[in-house]
Amino acid sequence: MQDAVPEVVLEADPLVERYLEHVRVEKRLAQRTTELYALDLQKLQANCLQAGVGLTAVQNTHMRRWVAQMHAGGRSARGIALILSGWRGFYTWLGREGLVVSNPVQDVRSPKAAKPLPKALSVDEAVQLASYQGNVHGGAESNPLAEARDRCITELLYGCGLRIGELVGLDVQASAQARGWIDLDAAEAHVLGKGSKRRSVPVGSKAMEALKAWMSARQGWARDDAALFINPRGGRLTPQHIRVRLKKRSFSAGLATPVHPHMLRHSFASHVLQSSGDLRAVQELLGHANITTTQVYTRLDFQHLAKVYDAAHPRATKAAGKTKT
Repeated sequence: MQDAVPEVVLEADPLVERYLEHVRVEKRLAQRTTELYALDLQKLQANCLQAGVGLTAVQNTHMRRWVAQMHAGGRSARGIALILSGWRGFYTWLGREGLVVSNPVQDVRSPKAAKPLPKALSVDEAVQLASYQGNVHGGAESNPLAEARDRCITELLYGCGLRIGELVGLDVQASAQARGWIDLDAAEAHVLGKGSKRRSVPVGSKAMEALKAWMSARQGWARDDAALFINPRGGRLTPQHIRVRLKKRSFSAGLATPVHPHMLRHSFASHVLQSSGDLRAVQELLGHANITTTQVYTRLDFQHLAKVYDAAHPRATKAAGKTKT
């Protein structure tokens, strides 16, 4: 479907010419910006022509109708917002010139853009990253301690769905000052999440193996007796350090997409939901205060199911006019 109002070339209205001169000379806007304003105002003129109203007679209802037409015609929410911004500036200027009583664009907003789905790895990709063994048996970049630490970080981020701030806040042991810690006997991570809310998350067997290996290797660096994850100088790791290490690890593991910590949290949530279908459980594991925050993963889950359907079902797609068989 196309916009209701066709893109036509109209002779600029004298008011539009005056306004463009204003933004060009007085506001000193760049030539390209002025050209874009001119295109948006030409569209406004076309709308007015079709509606049978003058530029200074446009009402709020006209604007809302035109926004609906643009949206139905497939124009993006961002594109509509940019057009409305140009129109709003024009009518603000007309108001200052005493040519309109009110700005018809004042309370008109573009449609909300659909929130992009969080990026998550496939199960195979997540396992490939978590299982990756770096070069720890020699070579210029050999560092068994760093490898043990980075593998443990990856396993906890993916295996527990932790936020990066929760991860770096983990201590070796529980204490009154600790923001978080791992209970090795209970195989649970105790973390301090958003809103200073504490929660406990189960630690899986693979993450426990990686954790014990790191705890043993950590003695070679330990100076900060409290922090679980430290650098070679013994200081607590920062979120930025973990982001850099995880990105490097993802490329070394052969993944095409650079992985960031929150992507592993998304992967954790998506994969648990795919397996269990229990949205409430995922909400509790992630520490979301509101179930609506967790519901985005139902979209990811459906996206996964749709891909499986398209790949496997004989009636899912048609190619070259023929049904797959």
